[in-house]
Amino acid sequence: MRRSTPVALAGGLLALALACALSLMIGARTVAPGTVLEALRHHDAALADHVVIHSRLLRTAAGVAVGAALAVAGAAMQGMTRNPLADPGILGINAGATTAVVIGVYLADVSRVVEFMALALLGAALGTLAVYSIASRGRDGATPVKLALAGAALTAGLGSVVNGLVMVDDSSLDRLRFWQVGTLGARSLPDIAAVGALMVLGALAILVCTGVLNALALGDDAAVGLGVPVARTRVLLGIAIILLCGAAVALAGPIGFLGLVVPHAARLLVGGDYRRIVPLCLLGGPVLLLLADTLGRVIAPPAEVQVGVMTALVGVPVFIVLLRTRRQVGL
Repeated sequence: MRRSTPVALAGGLLALALACALSLMIGARTVAPGTVLEALRHHDAALADHVVIHSRLLRTAAGVAVGAALAVAGAAMQGMTRNPLADPGILGINAGATTAVVIGVYLADVSRVVEFMALALLGAALGTLAVYSIASRGRDGATPVKLALAGAALTAGLGSVVNGLVMVDDSSLDRLRFWQVGTLGARSLPDIAAVGALMVLGALAILVCTGVLNALALGDDAAVGLGVPVARTRVLLGIAIILLCGAAVALAGPIGFLGLVVPHAARLLVGGDYRRIVPLCLLGGPVLLLLADTLGRVIAPPAEVQVGVMTALVGVPVFIVLLRTRRQVGL
């Protein structure tokens, strides 16, 4: 049942607050809510619980940033391409970013997040161009089905390149093992701040263009009739999406399906208006990612299941349902 936008946003804020609280409290070492509040007000590095909470606070901040970036990017991609299956992981953007980072680690031994970010942005841009170039061939141009197929083919091809490079270099394997499947751990505040600045720019650009996304979702002819500069708008949205996806991959690795699931959940709640969908994705993306990360910490103790694996466990069934619902995806 669809809710009004204020009710949905209020529910999203409440869910985000709860997800952040659970992320700070739950893990291999469970911390009481009172201890969390005390550590946030007066951090004491001599107390083990406070050290744990400080580490989880950085992890939670990374989860909020990455979740919001991927969900908003997914919503923008679905509106811009008129493809309900559009997602940074499905259309090859994450694969391009991941491949560029792995090549950088293999050839130049890069290790800093800023270097990861530059390589991820370059790879995301090249991946996007490659998918559109492949899908645009033929009489009908870049249809939703051709985009999905081109993205799947590119993802498979680049995935084999990544696996090959990682397997032939033991040092690369150790460094990239967890990052390659998506992880929110081992990031510092400067890392999160540097990547977060790009995410804010990308998210603001898409928020400004939500009305234009509504026009693009009607088709290019309708958008032109409404006075939308289609080509220029697609370039702007493409740059914003690349900023969001490249920054997210640099910080947390390739996390799939989040950009697919969250926009569809938002549509179920508030309808098809992107002026409502995108703000709700800003809240829903972090909620889903933080809950997946928290569940991954406790599902197989004392080990952790990486967040990229957990989001895939949720996203794959949803993706299959969308494929089977032919009327919804326009296949």
